[in-house]
Amino acid sequence: MRVYLPATIATLRRLVEDGKFAPISGTGFALTPALRESYTSGDTEELEYAALLDAARASLRLIAAEDTDEKDPPRRVVISADVEQATPRPDLDAAVVRVSGPVELTQIAAVHVDTAEAEAAVVAAAAVIDAADLGDDDAEFALGEAEDHELAWYAPQELPFLLELL
Repeated sequence: MRVYLPATIATLRRLVEDGKFAPISGTGFALTPALRESYTSGDTEELEYAALLDAARASLRLIAAEDTDEKDPPRRVVISADVEQATPRPDLDAAVVRVSGPVELTQIAAVHVDTAEAEAAVVAAAAVIDAADLGDDDAEFALGEAEDHELAWYAPQELPFLLELL
């Protein structure tokens, strides 16, 4: 099953160093039956993109929780991986799945990362992500500003070069 795992630049550094990483609480996002049912239309590719966007939003939470002294730029990161075991968690949200164990670099299909142009919007969105969840219109607008930036696509073998350029 293709899963979309929220991450940060620091996560990518650990992935390249260790050859694997453990998603926080095993949480990922995927095209689950509950997600398919929640949309009245859309093909598989569109629904997988919706799961990827959910993971990008979750990445904002990870950025908000990071130590502000980190040297890494604040960019949303989503790791696309093919895993054998992913348990749907519709009690949490339609696209949420639980992945057991670490994800190996060999399971990574692609990595999606914000470009430098998105950094200011990402910082603003990460600061208000909880308020947006509670219905604050200004916070939701800030979230939308970050989500207006498309994530760039990288192949797994490009990660060392990407990290070197940051």
